[in-house]
Amino acid sequence: MKKYAFLLMVMALPVMGMAQEAATGAAIEFKEKEFNFGDIHQGDKVEHTFTFTNTGNAPLILSNVLVTCGCTATDWPKEAIPPGKDGEIKVTFNSTGKMGMQSKPVTVLSNSSQGQVQVKLMGNVLPPETDG
Repeated sequence: MKKYAFLLMVMALPVMGMAQEAATGAAIEFKEKEFNFGDIHQGDKVEHTFTFTNTGNAPLILSNVLVTCGCTATDWPKEAIPPGKDGEIKVTFNSTGKMGMQSKPVTVLSNSSQGQVQVKLMGNVLPPETDG
């Protein structure tokens, strides 16, 4: 009886390993999740590109990239990112009408195992520059 139980366990291990690998799917990993643009003057625009890699074993599809205010805009790939390949999300912050410390989250929705990931653009907006 012990012999059969051991044999059954040995036969089940490769099947469990294959099932786990097949379930991995797409996965998104950012090179950095936060970018601090430092001090800028009111009215300046700041642009930063967040680079990510599909570390999974299936194509990664971004379904949406959400921002929290009209002062932040994004440009992101609409095509699938193959496993092992990189993609970029460009985020632009317009500081017009803003003052002081700013933190602008950007939520990335995808078919990855994480579902959604958040990156953040932050910095300090100073009063507008004056001529003189």
